Amino acid sequence: MSVDPNSHSLLESLETNHKFPGEFTFKAIGANPEAFARLVLAAVSDELNLPHEPPHSVKHTPNGRHVSVTLTLIVETPQHVIQVYSRLKTLDDLVMLM
Repeated sequence: MSVDPNSHSLLESLETNHKFPGEFTFKAIGANPEAFARLVLAAVSDELNLPHEPPHSVKHTPNGRHVSVTLTLIVETPQHVIQVYSRLKTLDDLVMLM
C-alpha cells in the first residue's frame, strides 16, 4: 500500500474497505532486531497518543537479521491509518511495511 497522506484515492479506499472506528492491522519488518520493535511501538504510541504500549506481537527471522512487529489496533478514522503508516515509513531500519 502506497502511503501518501495527501492521496484522496488512499483515503477513499480505506473508507470503502474498512469500518471506522474499527480494528486495523499494521505490520512493520525491520533490521536491527534489538531496537526496531521498540521504535515501532514508540512511534505508534506517539502518533495515536496512546497512554500505554499498544498490543503487539514480535517475531524474529530464523537467522536473526530481521524482526516483524504486528499491531492490531482500534483506529478512529482512516486519517489515523495514514498517519501511522506515514510515521512508520520514517523509521530507520524499516525493510517492509504492510
